[in-house]
Amino acid sequence: TSRLLATSSPTHMLLSAVSVAVTVGSSRTTSSVRAGPARMVGSFDPASPVLTADDLRDGLSRALDGGLQRKHVALLGSTGSIGTQSLDIAREYPDYFEVVSLAAGSNVDLLAQQVAEFRPKVVGLADASKEQELRDRIRALGAAVPEIVAGPEGQTAVATAPGADTVVTGVVGCAGLLPTVEAIKLGRTIALANKETLIAGGPAILPLLKKHGAKMTPADSEHSAIFQCLQGVPPGALRRVILTASGGAFRDFSAAELRKLNAEQPDVVRAKATTHPNWDMGAKITVDSATMMNKGLEVIEAHYLFGAGYDDIDIVVHPQSIIHSAVETADSSVIAQLGWPDMRLPILYAMSWPHRVHVDYGRGIDEKFDLVKLGSMSFKAPDTDKYPCIELAYAAGRKGGSMTCALNAANEKANELFRGGKFDFFGIPKVIEQTMAAHERDFKLDPSLEDIIATDEWARQQVVEEAARLAKAPVLL
Repeated sequence: TSRLLATSSPTHMLLSAVSVAVTVGSSRTTSSVRAGPARMVGSFDPASPVLTADDLRDGLSRALDGGLQRKHVALLGSTGSIGTQSLDIAREYPDYFEVVSLAAGSNVDLLAQQVAEFRPKVVGLADASKEQELRDRIRALGAAVPEIVAGPEGQTAVATAPGADTVVTGVVGCAGLLPTVEAIKLGRTIALANKETLIAGGPAILPLLKKHGAKMTPADSEHSAIFQCLQGVPPGALRRVILTASGGAFRDFSAAELRKLNAEQPDVVRAKATTHPNWDMGAKITVDSATMMNKGLEVIEAHYLFGAGYDDIDIVVHPQSIIHSAVETADSSVIAQLGWPDMRLPILYAMSWPHRVHVDYGRGIDEKFDLVKLGSMSFKAPDTDKYPCIELAYAAGRKGGSMTCALNAANEKANELFRGGKFDFFGIPKVIEQTMAAHERDFKLDPSLEDIIATDEWARQQVVEEAARLAKAPVLL
């Protein structure tokens, strides 16, 4: 594999190949990268319940306390990819999971079907103009109409619905931040599938988790893998986080080939960027995978979830998406989590932690994992010429404070404008870079929640302005 390492400059990254054997008891055979003794990572208590004495005791106590108790689930983003797969789990295991509340954007057809099947007590609908249509569709299906909260307050009403103890944040973007904050204040477990909650709001979220005793369990595949690998790892024993990446839609293109195709057929690149080779995901995250900004954002999220320093978080491209991520411990052992690409397992574990739900093949998990059938796996370094968003994410993470919020909001808006045809593929990192540079004027090292919301709004507008300038004088990175 290869490691993505930082030089002394926070905005300049260096790719350096290092040999690693990903096996139990392995150690790195190249010692020149990091001289001296192992450096334990973690300067603050992580957002996820790992690596502290209290969390170890609590996790063990829960695991030994009579098995999985029924969870009462509030689901944000019920009609999206995470939401529908969460409901697949609730459908298959009704003894373990009861759906208390649902929130969606505007897909009232699917939402009405979900309401009729799962009978939630509270429903949130972001698109207030479709509230009556939703009511009519629910009645047409012969179901009782629950409490419906339309508009921007709907997601918070769902996250704080009476009786819910677990909130699955499957909504995309910063829209999930405020409802997550309100759920944390109630001490609820947050099954986190919304990267932006920690990337944008990490400085404000961490103290809230501690203050209210809320748990945060990661529901995306990479951070779930790390979370699983860290079960039972004692305080101070995490040495390194290894994030794997599929490489996205352009993993088999060289940087030169991609730039040539982008210059000659930008619409072909746009269409390909919205199709993922391994995972079934929404449009936004699929484009993020194509730019590998998703991996850059995951680096920042791993920093907050597990307390890892940025020098101790590595990225490796693994096209088969079998090793979902790994950790290296103090004694140089590398622990990895493997499986077929299937988002239902990380979602299930986020909802059931620290318990393991027995899953029959064909009922939640399609087929038995078979190393012989797999045959082989491959790994390579990420090409930061092809994926400049990786460097931008590391730079924002090292800067800290409100810069990660600016990065995240700029990326969301740039992603949206790219999908809408406002600029080509390499325009995405260009407008993000310019927005980050502009944010230096108003940067805050210790932002409040209000500062984070203001930065988010500002960065989105700044991207629109940068896109207009780019349209007048386009420049390829």
